[in-house]
Amino acid sequence: MSNQEPNPAERVLEWGQLCTDVEVLTPREVPLGGIRAMTVYRTLPQRQRSLVGAWCFLDHYGPDEVAQTGGMEVPRHPHTGLATVSWLFTGRIDHLDSHGVEAAVLPGELNLMIAGQGITHQEISTPDTTVLHGVQLWYALPESTRFSAHDFAHYAPEPVALPGASLRVFIGSLAGSTSPVDTRTPDLLGAELMLEPGAEVILDVRSDFEHAALAESGTITLNGTELRHRELGYTPTGADTVRLAAGPEGARVILLGGVPLGEQIVMWWNFIGRSHDEIVEFRRRYQAELGFEPADPRDTGKPGLFGPYAEGQPAPLPAPPLPTVQLRPRG
Repeated sequence: MSNQEPNPAERVLEWGQLCTDVEVLTPREVPLGGIRAMTVYRTLPQRQRSLVGAWCFLDHYGPDEVAQTGGMEVPRHPHTGLATVSWLFTGRIDHLDSHGVEAAVLPGELNLMIAGQGITHQEISTPDTTVLHGVQLWYALPESTRFSAHDFAHYAPEPVALPGASLRVFIGSLAGSTSPVDTRTPDLLGAELMLEPGAEVILDVRSDFEHAALAESGTITLNGTELRHRELGYTPTGADTVRLAAGPEGARVILLGGVPLGEQIVMWWNFIGRSHDEIVEFRRRYQAELGFEPADPRDTGKPGLFGPYAEGQPAPLPAPPLPTVQLRPRG
C-alpha cells in the first residue's frame, strides 16, 4: 500500500463514489403579498427536509416584471428566533424595522437582520425597480442566542475569481474569502457562484457541513446529479469537496452550508420557537402589541417584543389563525 498522496482527480473520484447521493428538493409556488401577489418559489422548509445546517427557509423570486406582478410589498410583520438574509440579483427593496433601521437592499450586497427575541419589519420594492430578482433566506438562531437583542448588518463582498467562475461569499468562508458578518449562529456558509458556460468547479468545503445548492438561473449538476431551474440539491456531512457544473448557457448558483443545528425547532408563520406553547405566546403578544386582539392578563408586566414603528407606513399584517393541531418540532 503506497503512502503517496493521490492526485486531485483520484481524490475527487474516491469522494464522489461515497457522496453521489444528492437529495433533490423541488420548489412550491407561494403567493407573496399584494393584490396581484408576486409568486415566490420555496424550497425550504419541506416535509422531508426542514434544515440545512441552521438554514431553515429559502424563497427564490424573479426575474419578475414589476409592472405585471406589482413587485414586493410585504408590510410590517414579526420575527422571533431567527435571522433574515436578503440577497438581490436585480432591483431594489427598501427595508424598515422596529429597531429604527432603514436600509436599501441592493444587488450583490448582504442585508442581515437578526430578530433575536423579537422584531417587526417591512420590505417593499422601490418605484424605480422594473425587474425584481433575488432570494430571501432565514436561518434559525441556536438556543444560546435566540433571545438576544435584535441587530442589523450590511456587507458588500468582493468577487473572487475562480477558473471558469466567480464567487461572492456573503456569510462564512469559502475559497479564501471570509465574510466579517457576525451571524450569532456559528459555522454557516452562504455564497453566490457565477459559472461560465460549460464550466465545472470543485470547491474545498468543510466535511462537518451539510450543503445545499440552488439552481438559480438554469440547469446545473451537483456532484453529478442534475438540478433543474429552481431546484435545491442537498448533500449530507462527510464530504470535503463540492462539484458544480453548468450547461452551455452558464449558471448562477446559491450555495448554502452549515454544521447541523442539532436542535429541534418549531417554525410557524414568521416565528421560530422550541415548543407549541412558545409559538402561541409569540402570536398572542404580537396580536396584542399591534392592536389586533386584546392583551392577555398572562402577559401583564412583560416587556414588548415587537417594538415601536415609524408613522405613515402601510398597515401591518395580522397573524393568521393557529392550526387546530399541536405544532410539532422539526430538525
